[in-house]
Amino acid sequence: MNALARKQRFSFPDLPEWFEGFPSRLALPGMSDLYAVRIETYTEGDRYIMRAELPGIDVEDLDLMVEDGVLTIRAERAERDIDKERSEIRYGTLMRSMPLPAGADENDMEATYADGMLMISMGMHKEESEAKRIEVKRRST
Repeated sequence: MNALARKQRFSFPDLPEWFEGFPSRLALPGMSDLYAVRIETYTEGDRYIMRAELPGIDVEDLDLMVEDGVLTIRAERAERDIDKERSEIRYGTLMRSMPLPAGADENDMEATYADGMLMISMGMHKEESEAKRIEVKRRST
């Protein structure tokens, strides 16, 4: 029974989680904690909502860009010039790009920032796509 429990504890699916948490085993923040801008998305009525967790960022240091159906959030957190005994705060550039869902209207977007949360709202329009038959032609050799 012990051998079975030991085998399950170190099974292959746990390896990625172990490696992801490896820096924290050495009292270092994990890579995902250092660079991730955490996102949540949902639909509210006819609006698609994307929220990003960006604590400690000034609104002047936020930059949003939409290009080819991809929304890029870029934030800059400046480091304070003080003597630190310990710091786990990520300074510098934080960036996250997310593809927009089908039907998102890039011309109908609003963004607000309060209490460390960036909220982006965009209109959605339903495009009914009809099935199309594509003619196949014989290629000459």
